[in-house]
Amino acid sequence: MSARVFKSCMRDFFAVKYDEARDNPEATRLDGNGRYYPNCSSDVWLRSCEREIVDPMEGHLSGHIPSWLNGSLLRNGPGSWKVGDMTFGHLFDCSALLHRFAIRAGRVTYQNRFVDTQTLQKNRAAQRIVVTEFGTAAVPDPCHSIFDRFGAIFRPDSGTDNSMISIYPFGDQYYTLTETPFMHRINPCTLATEGRVCITDFVGVVNHTSHPHVLPSGSVYNLGTSMTKSGPAYSVICFPNGQRMFEDAHVVATLPCRWKLHPGYMHTFGLTAHYFVLVEQPLSVSLPEYLKSQLSNRNLSACLKWYEDKPTLFHLLERGTGKLVQTYESDAFFYLHIINAYEEDNHVVVDICSYRNPEMINCMYLEAIANMQTNPNYATLFRGRPLRFVLPLGAGGRDASSSSRRRLVKSMSLAGLNVGQASRMKHSASQQADISYMATNGRQEEDSKPSRFEVEDRVNLVSLKDSQAEAYQAASGIVLRPEMLCDWGCETPRIYYERFMGRKYRYFYAISSDVDAQNPGTLIKVDVVSKTCKTWCEDNIYPSEPIFVPAPEPQSEDDGVILASMVVGGLNDRYVGLIVLCARTMTELGRCDFHTNGPVPKCLHGWFAASTV
Repeated sequence: MSARVFKSCMRDFFAVKYDEARDNPEATRLDGNGRYYPNCSSDVWLRSCEREIVDPMEGHLSGHIPSWLNGSLLRNGPGSWKVGDMTFGHLFDCSALLHRFAIRAGRVTYQNRFVDTQTLQKNRAAQRIVVTEFGTAAVPDPCHSIFDRFGAIFRPDSGTDNSMISIYPFGDQYYTLTETPFMHRINPCTLATEGRVCITDFVGVVNHTSHPHVLPSGSVYNLGTSMTKSGPAYSVICFPNGQRMFEDAHVVATLPCRWKLHPGYMHTFGLTAHYFVLVEQPLSVSLPEYLKSQLSNRNLSACLKWYEDKPTLFHLLERGTGKLVQTYESDAFFYLHIINAYEEDNHVVVDICSYRNPEMINCMYLEAIANMQTNPNYATLFRGRPLRFVLPLGAGGRDASSSSRRRLVKSMSLAGLNVGQASRMKHSASQQADISYMATNGRQEEDSKPSRFEVEDRVNLVSLKDSQAEAYQAASGIVLRPEMLCDWGCETPRIYYERFMGRKYRYFYAISSDVDAQNPGTLIKVDVVSKTCKTWCEDNIYPSEPIFVPAPEPQSEDDGVILASMVVGGLNDRYVGLIVLCARTMTELGRCDFHTNGPVPKCLHGWFAASTV
């Protein structure tokens, strides 16, 4: 019996055996086996690390790992749902856990460690949740009056510093990030937390995205929200490469938010050779609701408002001057990640992992994940597709300030599935429509929601060769209609970042977000030119964000390897592994399997620190 067959048998042996009579007495009312998504193991997101692995451990290597591959794959993500006897309510609330796969001379070691945040220290000291998170309200402190809570609104250090989303280099140092203004410096070899930075102290923003852009020069750009005399504004921040990156940080571009009391939610932004690309979706952080939540001790997700009848805006800001060049509109959609943006033949191309609405945020509440197998709408609510928007330069547009005068008509709160709250957000038929209805090459259904725009003429302003995206002149300005890059749900997208960020590219890599796919743990390579895909998957294996590492002196854009951490669904929660794929063919080169002393959760984002071993 080959080693591969033996390992497959062992995985099947340790897999969860679903007993419908035990796990779901009403199974016969749903379908034959009582689960709507029998191929998806949601438990990979529900695990909590019980014991850190501080010292690197050796794993079992199979296949071949290229000898030129040396460095550390650093990962960040949710580490523990638990504090004492309490449980966080949302995936984004979990205590940040770092992972490290150190690769050297064909060998791999693994270790993990919690980010030593002040939030973690306070929670552990109290043995309960004492800092309010995105989806979890803190236990009220009887010693704090309403006046204390009011004063805390104006102190940045009063909020959470749980930086559990991503890892990025600033110079020769590595930092963990989230969307609050706090970053933590970590040691890339030991994973020890060595310091904390509050960006507010240097540039005055109250938050920033989890995904800054690192230029080849070493300088870093990020997008934050600042409070100005005229109201909230988006601020692009430059951290110039050097010994004083934070002290020398400065704002290079500012754009007023379209709604004075409702700044938009930003998780990423785009960067091209000449422009900053700000995609302002109609998901806002309501400042009145934020004040109410602080005074009434509600979780932060209660502040999010979705304006489904308002457009998504694309703002181009000139990098050289910081001035707004033009604003475009599209039908409303939600997104977390911009895949890439670049300029070509007097157009700006923006590729985005897009959703019909922000319901996927509600899908990440503890209650929703735990009960997904009995929710027939779960896969639909999580349905996304990668869309390409093409922005024609120099065509007639509109002043972005006109949108700020628009009245907010209809909104929905994302308070959603708060712990202890019985009601849930109601879903309309239009909300559950597939996002592909927006695309020119997508599925056009009879009940698809029509565009809100009245086009003045049907002259397509997009003249890019082989592009199926469209742009039309409307009364309000230029209206965009995207093309779909592939018919897969794609998340945590990565490209050959060092060479093709902000430039015309051909390939991106992602994990599947389709929970009803035949194999939800699929890794995807998308060819954005031919609109074709290559995939890799294995039964009951759930990889995380695929990171491309180029070969020495690469001969093509996909000449290199894909690195991804992976976990196994079911009872084998103490397994973690590293998979190495050929980026050109998406076939396995090698892997390293680790069997740890406790559960290993699935992670979110990371960075490959070359030569850091």
